[in-house]
Amino acid sequence: MKILQKIKTENFELSEAEIIELLRLDTQSNSFYELLAASNALSRRKFGHNGYVFTQIGINAEPCSVNCKFCSMGASHFSMDSRWEKSPEEICEMLTALQQEYFDDFFLMTTADYPQEKIIRTGKTVRPLLRSDQKLVANIGDFGIETARKLKEAGFTGAYHINRLGEGIDTEATPEERQETLQAIKEAGLELYYCIEPIGPEHTYEELAEEILRARELQVDVMAAMRRVAVKGTPLYERGQITPAELTKIVAVTNLTVKPSRAMNVHEPMQVAMLAGVNQLYAEIGANPRDTASHTEKSRGFSPAVAWDMLKDFGYQPNHNFK
Repeated sequence: MKILQKIKTENFELSEAEIIELLRLDTQSNSFYELLAASNALSRRKFGHNGYVFTQIGINAEPCSVNCKFCSMGASHFSMDSRWEKSPEEICEMLTALQQEYFDDFFLMTTADYPQEKIIRTGKTVRPLLRSDQKLVANIGDFGIETARKLKEAGFTGAYHINRLGEGIDTEATPEERQETLQAIKEAGLELYYCIEPIGPEHTYEELAEEILRARELQVDVMAAMRRVAVKGTPLYERGQITPAELTKIVAVTNLTVKPSRAMNVHEPMQVAMLAGVNQLYAEIGANPRDTASHTEKSRGFSPAVAWDMLKDFGYQPNHNFK
C-alpha cells in the first residue's frame, strides 16, 4: 500500500479517504502491523519516553437527563448499585489519598445535570491540594463561554469534551450543543482533551474519520480513542463491543492523523493498544459511566500504580521524580 509508505515519511498529512482506507485494514493482515509500527514510531519521535497517568474522580452517581444509551447513569435506565454525591470534603480526602501515588493531570467528572456553580466551587477547593505541575480538568456537561471563563478563574486548566459518536441519536444532547461547548473551551484558553468515543460495532469508518478530522482541526494536544463498553442494563448492551485489535487499529490511525503534541491515550487501558504508541492511561475512582459499581476503583477502574506498571512495561516513564 502506498499509504503505508507515506506514513513512514516526515511531515505527512492524511486525507479523509486515506484515513478511511487505513481504518479498513484487516487486523489479521501484515499491513495492520505495519500501521502499528508507524504509529509507534511517531509516538517515540514526539513523546520520547515521557509517559502520563491522568486520574479522574467521578463525584456523583445520579440519574442523568441526557440519557446516553451507553451510560449506566442514564435516567431512563439507571443501572448503578447505589446513588450518591460526594461532598467537597470527601473529594479532598479522596484526592489526598490519591496523592500518595504519582499521577499527572487530575479530572473531576460529573453527570450533565450537576450544577456548574458547584463544580466551580469544588475546583477552587481542590486546586490547593494539587502539585504546581498538576493540571486540573473538568469533565462536565455542556456550557458556554461565561462558564468556561469561570472554570479557568477557579483554577481549571482544561476540559474534556467531545462530539460523541451517535450524538443526538444515542444521547439527548445535540451536536450543536457539544460543538458550541468545544468552541467555548478554546475561546476561554482552556486546554481541550478529546477522544473518539464511544466506538461500537455499528459505527462506520466514515463516522470515525469525521470525528478524527474534527480533532485535527481543533489542534488537540491530548488525544484518545475509546470503545463502548457493553454495560448490562443499558439500551446499547445488546450491540456488544469492538475487539481490542480493532480499537488498537483506530488508536493508530487517530494518532497518525491528529499527531497530538503531548499524549495519545487508549481507554480503557489495554496492553495490545500500547503497541500503537499509547503513552498515557487513566486511573479512575468514584462513579464511572461504563460500570454498574458506583465506586469503580473496586471494579473496572485502574489505580495510578497499575496504570504506571503498564506504561513502564512499554518503556514510558514519569516526567518527574516522586517520593
